[in-house]
Amino acid sequence: MLTILNLLYPLFAILTFTSLFKPVDALGNSCTAPLGTGNAATSDPYWLETLTKRGTSAFNANPSSYPVRRNVKDFGAKGDGVTDDTAAINAAISAGSRCGNGDCQSSTLTPALVYFPSGTYLVSSPIISWYYTQLVGDAKHPPTLLASASFTGIAVIDADVYIPGGNGAQWYVNQNNFFREVRNFVIDLTRMPATSSATGLHWQVSQATSLYNIVVHMSTASDTAHQGIFIENGSGGFMGDLAFNGGKFGIWVGNQQFTVRNITVNNAQTGIFMQWNWGWTFQGVTINNCQIGFQITTGRGITSSTQTAGAEAIIDATVIDTPILLETTQTSSGSLAGSLLLDNVKLSNVPTAVKTAQGITVFAGPGTGTITQWAQGNIYSGSSGSGKFVQTSLIQPEKPSSLLQNGKIASRTRPQYETFSTSQIVSVKAEGAKGDGNTDDTSAIQAVIDKFWGCKIIFFDAGTYVVSDTITIPAGTIITGEVWPVILGTGSMFQSQTSPHPVVQVGAPGSIGTMEITDIMFSTRGPTPGAIVVEWNVKGSGIAAAAAWDTHIRLGSAQGTNLGSAQCVKQVDHGSNCFASFMGLHLTPASSAYIEGMWVWNGDHDLDGDNSQVSVFSGRGILSESAGPVWLIGTTEHHTLYQYSLVNAADHYLGLIQTESPYYQPSPAPPGPFSVNSAFHDPTFPTGQDHAWALNVQSSNNILVYGAGLYSFFQNYNQDCTNSGANNCQQQILNVDTSSSISIYSLSTVGTTFQLSVNRTGVINQVNNINGFQSTVTAWTRNAAT
Repeated sequence: MLTILNLLYPLFAILTFTSLFKPVDALGNSCTAPLGTGNAATSDPYWLETLTKRGTSAFNANPSSYPVRRNVKDFGAKGDGVTDDTAAINAAISAGSRCGNGDCQSSTLTPALVYFPSGTYLVSSPIISWYYTQLVGDAKHPPTLLASASFTGIAVIDADVYIPGGNGAQWYVNQNNFFREVRNFVIDLTRMPATSSATGLHWQVSQATSLYNIVVHMSTASDTAHQGIFIENGSGGFMGDLAFNGGKFGIWVGNQQFTVRNITVNNAQTGIFMQWNWGWTFQGVTINNCQIGFQITTGRGITSSTQTAGAEAIIDATVIDTPILLETTQTSSGSLAGSLLLDNVKLSNVPTAVKTAQGITVFAGPGTGTITQWAQGNIYSGSSGSGKFVQTSLIQPEKPSSLLQNGKIASRTRPQYETFSTSQIVSVKAEGAKGDGNTDDTSAIQAVIDKFWGCKIIFFDAGTYVVSDTITIPAGTIITGEVWPVILGTGSMFQSQTSPHPVVQVGAPGSIGTMEITDIMFSTRGPTPGAIVVEWNVKGSGIAAAAAWDTHIRLGSAQGTNLGSAQCVKQVDHGSNCFASFMGLHLTPASSAYIEGMWVWNGDHDLDGDNSQVSVFSGRGILSESAGPVWLIGTTEHHTLYQYSLVNAADHYLGLIQTESPYYQPSPAPPGPFSVNSAFHDPTFPTGQDHAWALNVQSSNNILVYGAGLYSFFQNYNQDCTNSGANNCQQQILNVDTSSSISIYSLSTVGTTFQLSVNRTGVINQVNNINGFQSTVTAWTRNAAT
């Protein structure tokens, strides 16, 4: 047993959240010296605790009085480990007529950042995370949420409440349970009886959600029933930098898709139990002294009515002193019944790599050594539509060195600036920006950035900041936000499809340096058919040095965008009034980027009105022309021509990416209502291709896709094309040309006839890869992988 992994708080030893900010040659015009390191005293609280509250919700009925940032101690919580703080904490979360209780499905009008100072908070029933809530603990000294011995309820933190007597009904629709964040907590279940159904987090959520820097302590008794996370449904999502000690299950999960990065499970009976999915990617896993590392429900899920775990990609894992790395619940009969990929998995004293619950050894593994790459599932190569089922080692593609750190895909935890003081942070509202959803803040925001980039952390207080021209953020800037403040582009500068204009420019063209952006929302007030919402130019000066975390692009569907149900009801011709953007995100040729957890969403339904479906038009999702390196974990949905397009790109890691085609297509079919713009390498659409490309790859090299969920659910808002296994909403969904070098793993699709095309000709037909509601290809490579 490796004792270093059994420390009481192993995550804190591993994860000291620090900025990679480095001095630059130039600084903001008010700066006398670079930002440097933090100057907070060890005894000082985390800066967020004492920073002046200036945040507002611009479109709330009472923006001046609505409290965006709340401190649980202001509502009576003691944090002394003795007083029951449940009621006080829930009062802090729910104050202000917020969205929940089963009578509100969504709202952007009542955001809340709920702050927990350091301490131990005794709770006896669930802490409820309402819609659009960030629960944030002191990042310097993470607080403990201590479940009492008599705790009752589904979990210490509950993100989607089951309504008592509601026959399974919940507060929110699980697939639309957006905008949640929990970070910097220790959750202690050890006072609860070992045999009780003790759970750290009930995390049934969807896109734009994250868990960061959380440790859960559970009973290690032989009859323990504890579990760190419970997820039974939803459409996520990202979680990372997590540790689970003890328990029957480290995590017990079932959700359409998720990316999990840097998760450690110590001394659990089963580290990770997967009930069902369409595709999950685990990157950077440590399993220590468990009985089973991964336990996966497979074998029954070859029809939609018997969905089990469809696709699992496990990369860069370390498993120690664990008898079984991975156990499936059913024995394969020689055909696809749950896709598995193991990639760069290091074992130490692991007698069996893969076996079934029936005791059949599928893959013995090295015991102690490295599994370079091993797969169970259907694999394909080149332009052949004939795949084969394998349970075997594969030839691993050569991974570009620019993407690697210590032999693994590089990753980077989000910075929280724990060592910095409030004197090193500047508020944009304190410097004159209004964020009221009405005032043009272009000049004020640019002035703040121009004054303080490189020597201050620039803090966007909660609000909606209207801008009428490009905001330029120089290399060397750090920006962080309070509950996703919105930078909202609008006006005449963003009207031309032939000469599109960026709302925000991240780095000047050709710039090299650092960039850190966290918790920001970019958007537009329509119509803005010529808006490139974010143009990313900066090239990182080190590994993952130009980066964004928990930062999103949300187009339409929210109050203030003029692109909601009042303006853009579905299936009605609104002329040009419902154009949201030319493009969501453009990674330009000289750039590099580490982007984690981003959602580039062109809204399909109104979040603030009646939740009805809308027809809002965004031309393109993410275009990358970057020569790399690029690490991209995220989701992009409902854009007209494509969701992801890689053109002349190189050295990219994508995992897991998730897409949805626009619900209105094929009325109109792409490129309509936009036009093809060759300057941006727009793809073409062969006869019969009347929906957007989910992923288009042209003239690109060293592209690695580890997990892709590419979905098409509608034809002009009708779902007959997915009913009864039809899977014919669109003909093709993923296109690769013959010149690109790319390897794709754990590819799951819904509603498309062909899962992969070469030169716009369908190659892999989904009918041969049915794997539940979705169809799955375990691996596609340019050349044969076996």
